[in-house]
Amino acid sequence: MTLTYRRLTPTDAVAYRALMLEAYDRHPDAFTSDVKERETLPGEWWENRLDNSNASTEAVFAAVEDNKLLGVAGLSVETRNKARHKSTLFGMYVPQAHRNRGIGYQLMCSVLDHARSRPELLVVQLTVTQGNAAAQGLYERMGFVTFGVEPLAVAVGSRFVSKVHMWKDLRE
Repeated sequence: MTLTYRRLTPTDAVAYRALMLEAYDRHPDAFTSDVKERETLPGEWWENRLDNSNASTEAVFAAVEDNKLLGVAGLSVETRNKARHKSTLFGMYVPQAHRNRGIGYQLMCSVLDHARSRPELLVVQLTVTQGNAAAQGLYERMGFVTFGVEPLAVAVGSRFVSKVHMWKDLRE
């Protein structure tokens, strides 16, 4: 049982979809996406998200053990001319059964290594649900700094959650 970290490819789409639908269902406060809207997307959408060609603006990394995804994290690169120096972490998820093994830390290392491999990228941004101390603590250990809190950021049923906005300067 060797734990490895790698970039996902379109052949991983079925497993990636299943893990993310679990994430959206079990942790609706943590994600802007909703399980109901994502479960209706065709398989092609999930495959395209994992496109690993040079033209791809997204990359998703996973912790894999015995061909099972134990966690994922993605990076989306901004495509507009004036913002091409920025990227955004998305879809960070490690199921409860696999937490406290350093998987989140290693996934973040994979994402940041990928970001640094793209010389045009200077910034990685992310949002984390206000009150999620474990996730925010991980991001702070990785060098992310808070630059604001967005109230009423995500509607979850009849209530709203706030999001903490963080960033990391890749030049440091």
